[in-house]
Amino acid sequence: MSSQAPTSENSWQDFLASRGAVRQGNRTLSFGDATAELLAARDGTILADLSHNALLEVTGDDATTFLHGQFTNDVEALPEGGAQWNGWCSAKGRLLATFLLVKVPKGYLMMLPSPLAPTVTRRLGMFVLRAKVKIRDVSADLVRLGFAGQAAPMIVARHWGLTPEAMRSVEKKGMRVVALDGERFVVIAPADHARDAFDTLSESATRAGADAWEWTSINAGIPTIVTETQEAFVPQMANFELVGGVSFKKGCYPGQEIVARTQYRGILKRRLALAHVERESGIAPGQAVYSPSFPDQAAGEIANAAPAPGGGTDILVVAQVESLRRRDLHLDSPEGPPIEIRSHPPIEPAP
Repeated sequence: MSSQAPTSENSWQDFLASRGAVRQGNRTLSFGDATAELLAARDGTILADLSHNALLEVTGDDATTFLHGQFTNDVEALPEGGAQWNGWCSAKGRLLATFLLVKVPKGYLMMLPSPLAPTVTRRLGMFVLRAKVKIRDVSADLVRLGFAGQAAPMIVARHWGLTPEAMRSVEKKGMRVVALDGERFVVIAPADHARDAFDTLSESATRAGADAWEWTSINAGIPTIVTETQEAFVPQMANFELVGGVSFKKGCYPGQEIVARTQYRGILKRRLALAHVERESGIAPGQAVYSPSFPDQAAGEIANAAPAPGGGTDILVVAQVESLRRRDLHLDSPEGPPIEIRSHPPIEPAP
């Protein structure tokens, strides 16, 4: 790979600016045409900067055992190069964070929203005690890129030598590409390598901001816990077991008893659904949704939201199963803008 990248003294942010990025804080809003980027996310192939996600590194002789005892998935079964969706729960079984966990030669990498990283690092560190485990934020050392679309597998194969299977990764010249599914990938690389990768991949993809990438996650049904939704959902409310984020065969972890009871006793009253609202703004995680079926209280809340290609907003909403069955959800109030339910897990008929 080759590029006319800035010198190594320049920051990744300066590099992005030189390539046309419009940024706000650590978030890339767009590369100048957010509407076209969203359409490319739906119809073409995009390359997105993921600086709004932090990267934590967990290393040490006891790292595997430690993480296995904290997270919802089977960390001990994860092979080197493997990846999995994973979650961390409170003692009440409510999700504190969801993230991508990748096993690398030195240990593990966790990618999660940047606002959660300091709290997760600090709180997770409280449980280390005498274990030989080190947790540190390596976001400044390793760039995160999202690559998605119909042409993405072919392009990954061209530059990395092969396309990894879903939830697996391959590494070449210090750059690791993780396959999330058949058409979505995360590239993790040192900044100097990432500049080359960015310019090379840009030749075959539309440069895109965070909204376009988050739309692909929403469309794939992958929930992301953010500050506004911490401790709002047990994993099954967010369909997290359906995307492979929960193991029911492993041992204990915080909240495991409640998660297991929810699974085996059939007491789940809320589920996550993919939906759409014909509103361009003013929709955010944690926002309440309502239903005439539950006139005196909110029927659920928005988990994630992103502008939709073609207009409006696509959302992941966690709501009462009865409301999903009736498809009668509304934003802000029982008389607010209607929410169009597009897909949800199978729901048993009402008795």
